[in-house]
Amino acid sequence: MKSSNELRTMLRSIDHKSYPAYKSLSGAYQFGNYALVIDHVQGDPFASPSSVHLEIPWKLSGFSEEMRDQECKRIALQDHLTRLFSAQTERFSFQAKGSGKSGLISISRCGQEVLERSACEISRDTITVRFHVGFPAFGRTIDAGGLEKILFDFLPKAAEKSFFAKNLDRKALQAAVWLAEDQTKLRRQMKEKNVVAFVANGSILPRKSGVSDQPMKDSIPFVSPKSMEQSFILPHHGEIHGMAVPAGITLIVGGGYHGKSTLLSALQMGVYDHIAGDGREFVLADETAVKLRAEEGRSIRNTDISLFINDLPNGKDTKNFSTPDASGSTSQAAGVLEGIEAGSRLFLIDEDTSATNFMVRDDFMQQVISREKEPITPFLERGRDLYEKAGVSTILVAGSSGAFFYIADHIIQMDCYKPVEITEQVKALCKEHQAPRVQAPGFAVPAFAETYAAGRTAGTNDRNGRSDRSRGGRGGDRAQERSKVKTFGRDSFSIDRETVDLRYVEQLADSEQTSALAYLTCYALEQLTDGRKNLRQIAAELRKRIETKGWDGLTGSYVPCGLAKPRIQEIFAALNRYRG
Repeated sequence: MKSSNELRTMLRSIDHKSYPAYKSLSGAYQFGNYALVIDHVQGDPFASPSSVHLEIPWKLSGFSEEMRDQECKRIALQDHLTRLFSAQTERFSFQAKGSGKSGLISISRCGQEVLERSACEISRDTITVRFHVGFPAFGRTIDAGGLEKILFDFLPKAAEKSFFAKNLDRKALQAAVWLAEDQTKLRRQMKEKNVVAFVANGSILPRKSGVSDQPMKDSIPFVSPKSMEQSFILPHHGEIHGMAVPAGITLIVGGGYHGKSTLLSALQMGVYDHIAGDGREFVLADETAVKLRAEEGRSIRNTDISLFINDLPNGKDTKNFSTPDASGSTSQAAGVLEGIEAGSRLFLIDEDTSATNFMVRDDFMQQVISREKEPITPFLERGRDLYEKAGVSTILVAGSSGAFFYIADHIIQMDCYKPVEITEQVKALCKEHQAPRVQAPGFAVPAFAETYAAGRTAGTNDRNGRSDRSRGGRGGDRAQERSKVKTFGRDSFSIDRETVDLRYVEQLADSEQTSALAYLTCYALEQLTDGRKNLRQIAAELRKRIETKGWDGLTGSYVPCGLAKPRIQEIFAALNRYRG
């Protein structure tokens, strides 16, 4: 490893040379209590900024082992340090002036959720911090003085105030780690008590706006109905009270604008931990929960949807169903089976974003259109079996059909943003009305591990070779031509010319998760699709690789800043939506 003085000498020697001379700086340099590594140098000042990382020895950082002795604490510490460094770099970004992205210093901008990111990674011996720097230039001529100011002045100051315990707010650091430990403990107790969702009293559920995930000011704090209130003892928070939703089928009803969808939205993001001050710190759902919705136009391949759809007029096989352009009902049926395949124990459904004919058919319609002429078995008739035979609970927001009252275990009415349990009253009313058909014969969940070994895969590996600048490496062990990967915000990514649309995968919290899904899908295509593995096996191998080998097991020559770990459910979602 070279010294920082050698870097300074090299930098000054290329001052005012053509911009590509910056590439000679790639490598590692020792800066006192950390190493600076220049991984990738941008081609010109207008291109994507250069990739840089710091390696800080754990022993020199001054953090106690107590800060990382559990996985949840390690992830919370990584998240907290990333936020600190982001705040520091904002002070210095663009202070070195120049053309294009000159002077930019940036790291991941964390949202309200606590995610495991490539931006900051804590291993046994090292804290690795990855970020971007816009190497300064005058036009396309090197500004060595500007980069020297960044590397020898700005970055050391930012690093000292972000990654060394003696310089940090000890109480804030401890609070972040303790909150993560409390959240993990609460999730464990929920499982022990067979609770699939929990909303603490005092939680703030509404968000500031459609484009801001910050809590809304002056919102009505959540208060649990007494009949559904439970308490838990947490190691640091102490006793906490709130609404505990048991396993089974729970209905959320109420008038328009009374908070039904707001509650469901909070629960669907409850698969993640949230930072202090978010308002949803103790709004938790089973971490395998999947939000289901209609998704017209999506691709479905080799999926067994016969649980819901059979006897199509064209005679098409619904046990091995494929279409490039699914209807709302077909897409939602596929979503249920894909959720089960991904290991979900809880479905979250909003009637407003569901296909009506998939959810329910009233008696009058069944009299007009006989059951023999209708290939769809509605969710109403499968909901109880999904729970009782497949172990999958449902939380459903309903506003137009009372038929769901007959299958519900618990019914919550949202009244001016306040939940009221009305199960007994509604069940009494149900006795006064003729019950609809709420169960259909022939319930059988496909044996996913055994079916479609050749067809139900993420793609094929007979691809023509193409160049790739954004991916940085093969992402695998086998000699393989590389694919070009691009990410388009949170909503989609592309591999070569094939775009994967994730707009309706609503539990993706961050565009960095989408970027990670792009790498995971690309790795699956290049390394795992051999015509013998089914989708469940491929997804399991992807999860194992990222857990055992980390980010560099996927990205190749260097790990970029800007990746966040998705859940296994979102990995399935991406693979299922790949059309290639």
